[in-house]
Amino acid sequence: MRQIVLDTETTGLYPDKGHRIIEVAALELIDRKLTGNHFHRYVNPEREVDEEAERVHGLNWEQLKDHPLFADIVPPLLEFIAGAELIIHNAPFDVGFLNKELSLLGLPPLREYCPEVLDTLKLAKDMHPGKKNSLNALCDRYEVDNSHRSLHGALLDTELLAEVYLAMTRGQGSLLGEEEGPEEEREVEVEQHFDVTPRQALRVLHASEEELARHAKTIEDINKSSKGKCVWSNLEAQA
Repeated sequence: MRQIVLDTETTGLYPDKGHRIIEVAALELIDRKLTGNHFHRYVNPEREVDEEAERVHGLNWEQLKDHPLFADIVPPLLEFIAGAELIIHNAPFDVGFLNKELSLLGLPPLREYCPEVLDTLKLAKDMHPGKKNSLNALCDRYEVDNSHRSLHGALLDTELLAEVYLAMTRGQGSLLGEEEGPEEEREVEVEQHFDVTPRQALRVLHASEEELARHAKTIEDINKSSKGKCVWSNLEAQA
């Protein structure tokens, strides 16, 4: 199965208000293993970067103005992601920006190239309701080292998200029947170590006449002190 972990950085929060993509990164997973293939481009957004956005990722117009336009990176980007399941944290944000950029070029929306999108933020909320599920929070929860993440960056964030996603979904293969072999081996191992040696018959020791007499005297005393409410006495009478 081919999957692409994808992330973008932008000039602001709202593509419908003219904000644009400034960075795109994507990492390839095949059968839940990183292949080493990746896509990474900075983009000239043809506009200034909002101050709040710059504080998040550290990128500004001066750094970006000499990079290619989005139109120039579209062919290799679409070729890299085509047909794969996309894995994105807070997918509506990135998909919204990508669809806006594609529409400005007269191209079909992202679903025409990648029909399946997995939102790891939604997945995390389902798995950990009521808890923080930002990428940093998930890194802490799944012990993924993010100490080098002082600013957001598309390439770094895809690398972290890939590790987080694999940790979050570890073991799901068995639910899909992909790990039946190891499960069967473990079952065989348990059976091999199960003690099936027949047990000897238990020895039964009967009470002596003296012990039975002492028991009867104790029950009688309890029955008198409880004014006839001794449970054992009633049970013995019924028997």
